[in-house]
Amino acid sequence: MQRDRAEPIAEKDISLTFAKGMAVLKAFDAEHTHLTLPQIARMTGYDRATTRRLVLTLVHLGYVRQRDRAFSLTPRILVLAGGFLQGRQFGKTIQPVMRAFAQRIGETISMAMLDGMEAVYVAHSGSEAGMARIGFTIGSRVPLLSTAIGRVLVAASDAETAREAIGAAPLVAHTPLTLTDRQAVAREVEAIALSGHAFVDGEFEPGVAGLAVPIRTQSGTVAGLGLSAPRERFADESFLREAVECLRECADAVSGLL
Repeated sequence: MQRDRAEPIAEKDISLTFAKGMAVLKAFDAEHTHLTLPQIARMTGYDRATTRRLVLTLVHLGYVRQRDRAFSLTPRILVLAGGFLQGRQFGKTIQPVMRAFAQRIGETISMAMLDGMEAVYVAHSGSEAGMARIGFTIGSRVPLLSTAIGRVLVAASDAETAREAIGAAPLVAHTPLTLTDRQAVAREVEAIALSGHAFVDGEFEPGVAGLAVPIRTQSGTVAGLGLSAPRERFADESFLREAVECLRECADAVSGLL
């Protein structure tokens, strides 16, 4: 959600058809992997004729596959993310650094960045067991206000961005422990900014705690590193201290690569 402060683009310079096509692609997610034309029309708010043209164009371009009446994304969609990941050399430089620290702490370390009102994962490094436990892949999204990595991204943002996120980002009671009072969340974000790390226990997934730190970059990119584990893992205060230090050292090591 970190914004380019340049002048807004005039509407006459924006391709509304392209924007509608992107909205169709965004309709597909973890809960909606196969959709019919009526479902896509309902989710995007476009009429049936417009939806049909947009979807068939994406089928023609190879980004969407059709089977009977259902449509789904194809692996070609990864090309859209490939330029971003390869351009910043995630696989070549960043993930090897993250892997070294993940092996040191014995937990999967993940990196996320701001995207709108959510945090999006851009890298994971760790054991296969750890990857299976966290259940996320590159491109997965998590809430800003009820996860450790989301809150650390808000805390690391400029004041205007942080205020907007705290005031408008979705705030859902994922578990009985989820903070749903925005003023309480604001106080948590202030504390994170002072301490330099976020710890969230059971607010997003029952019995799972998350720890995260910001990545300070000269470019102004807002990013964070985090790990998740059963809350019992963090009951050992020495592990918690070691994990915070490990994440901070990893953040320092990758900051110059972003």
